[in-house]
Amino acid sequence: MNMRTVVPMLFALAFAGAAFAQEATPQAVVTEGDTLLVERVQQENSAAMPARGMTMQQVEAKYGKPADQLDPRGGQKRQWPTINRWTYPTFTVYFEKSRVIDAVANKADANEVGPKPAIR
Repeated sequence: MNMRTVVPMLFALAFAGAAFAQEATPQAVVTEGDTLLVERVQQENSAAMPARGMTMQQVEAKYGKPADQLDPRGGQKRQWPTINRWTYPTFTVYFEKSRVIDAVANKADANEVGPKPAIR
């Protein structure tokens, strides 16, 4: 084979591979009765969850004791901070050391499409 036939063949194979990979990508199927977690959270008031930077004491004073305090993650190396997680009925709070870095809404019911539950 010469270069005149090899180069177009390689482009055709690359294009076909890209098209196949695009179609093979799994996509979530959302039916009419499903509620997306993102949609519900956008409708809810953001004040219903702790704000970034609040301390553990401030969160507990405002929202009460958490339903569960999950095992800490990280901290194996100095540059990997320990992340603590507290769960409440409607949200989970993530702390770096003793400060809130994020609060995430929990699924309201089994039909709601959203992230998987926290790993214990």
